[in-house]
This record gives sequence, structure tokens and C-alpha cells, in this order.
Amino acid sequence: MEIRKVQLTGGSSFVLTLPKEWVRSMGIKKNDALGLMVQPDGTLMVTTRTTEARPHRAKEIKSEVVGDQTHLFRILIGAYIMGFSTITVRSVGRMPAATRDTVLRFAQMTVGPEIMEETVSTVTVRDLLNPTEMPFDKTIRRMHILVRTMHEDALLALETRSKGLAEEVLRRDADINRLNWLVARQYNMVLNDMTLARRMGVGLEEAGHWFLIARILERVGDHGIRIVKGVLQLVDRRLEKELQTAIKAASAESLALLDSSLDSWFKRDIRAANENIDSLAALLAKCERIHQSAQHVKSAYSIPVTDIAESIRRTGEYAADVSELAINTLVTEMK
Repeated sequence: MEIRKVQLTGGSSFVLTLPKEWVRSMGIKKNDALGLMVQPDGTLMVTTRTTEARPHRAKEIKSEVVGDQTHLFRILIGAYIMGFSTITVRSVGRMPAATRDTVLRFAQMTVGPEIMEETVSTVTVRDLLNPTEMPFDKTIRRMHILVRTMHEDALLALETRSKGLAEEVLRRDADINRLNWLVARQYNMVLNDMTLARRMGVGLEEAGHWFLIARILERVGDHGIRIVKGVLQLVDRRLEKELQTAIKAASAESLALLDSSLDSWFKRDIRAANENIDSLAALLAKCERIHQSAQHVKSAYSIPVTDIAESIRRTGEYAADVSELAINTLVTEMK
């Protein structure tokens, strides 16, 4: 760290000189304007950006270097999450149809990117979303609704023995993923652009918390998919009514815990967050009883029922993680 003393000039103005090396590296000239932003911790950020125009970042991907289409899709998602505004996929010669389809699938499965230009050998995707139009809390609330309905409909499919409903729930996983990628993208953009953080009304620490909650909800969605896969193994069979009732009750309790945990986060209620964590033990006991009961039914039932109970348990534990995050965040405010 370089220490510089504040000087008083003109009797009322405080002056601090800038490091010459930094000034030269940034290409700053006499009379250029610099932006000053006070951070939540009291530090002062100096930036050459004096407008709120979004910085343009471009990435070119050579399809021959990647080769495999699954790998190309992952790289496209990675470029999206890292905040690139424009992504161009380029091929030597005519672009293979499979590569073009991969880029199209990427654009369809993410929030914001649209295909803006195509040639024989290139496809260019540009992000058109204004990050401030999708604040973190709005996306998290949407993810919560989606994962909740996934779990509820999965259990409804078991109760009604509806294979069609179960298969429809499976398709919702893509919606959870696209919102999780969006939160990850905006988190990385905030890390690289403090002016965006200010426009979105969040600090770096808070943005990190939203990112963690999105990851938790994405994993809850994954367990919703595991529940549905277990249901699909059971819809053609009739479970004992007592066992089915126990599964339904445990699922409802895990979702109630998820609801109350997110509520404690949004309301900044540390007391409720503690109560949520305390209530987890009862849910774990219910799931253990379901697991034990599954050992006494036909072998064809045992594995899917155990898997369903395990995913209900993990959903409850992830919900408790949200409450723990709320406590960790709010403890600094305690008096």
C-alpha cells in the first residue's frame, strides 16, 4: 500500500496527489475528469469512467479449438456468466450445422442474449438485457416460486399417478438454470463495474449473498428433479397410503422451511432465522422414518422412495443454509 498525505490548499480544499504510474497507465491527461465513489466501508474509489454507459466486452470463440458441442455450450455459458456483452463463434470455412445449433440453443436458454449477426462462418450473439431491469431480489423470488412448484407438482404427480405431469416438471429445470446463470452473470458484472453496483443498489457483499442464495435454490431445483425421477418409477405402482401420506407431509414441511427461511432473509429477521434452523431436526426425523419404512416395502419401491426422502431432506437442509446466511449477515447489526 502506498501512503500519501492529504494537503490543504486555498484554506478550504483538501488535495491528494495521484500515483504517477497509475495516471500514465490509465492514459489520464491534464483537465481529464475522474469519477469518485464512496464505498459502503468508507473507502473512496477513483475511476476514469465518468458515465454510466455499460462497458462493452467482446469474446471470440474458435469452434475448431473447442470441437465437442457439449464443451462449446459450456464455454458459451462461461462467457455469458463472466459478463461478455458480445460473443462470436467462428469456424474455419462454413460453420457446421451442429455448431450453429449449439449457439442457437445457448441463446434460447439464457436471459438477454440474442443472435444479432450470422455469416457462413460466424454467429454473433449480443446481450440486450439491461441488468438494472432484473434486480437480484426479483430473480431470487422467481426462482423460489419455480422450485417450490416443481416440488409440489412432483408430489401431485405421485398422488395422481400422472406421468404427464411428472415429465412436464422435468422440463422446468431449464428455467431454474437460466435464472441461476443470470444471477451469476450479474454478480460477476458487479465485481467488475462498481458503477453498476450503485445503479442496482447493492454492495459487493450483498451481491455475493444473492449469488449464494441463487446457487442454493438451483440445488433445491436439482433435488426437485431427483424427486420427479423417483416418482416416474412409482407412478405405475400403488404405494401404501401411509407411506405416501408421510412423503407428502415431509415435502410440505421442507417447502414451508424454505418459505420461512427466504422470508427471514427478505425481512432481515434473525429470530425467525434461528427458529427455522431449530425446526430442521423434526424434518430430518420424518425423512428418516420414511427411509426406514421403505425398507419394509417391495424392493421395487425401496430405492425410489429412499431417493425421494433423501431429496426432501436435502431441500430442508438447503433451506436452513439460507437461514444461516441471514444470521451471518445480520449479526453485525445486533445491538
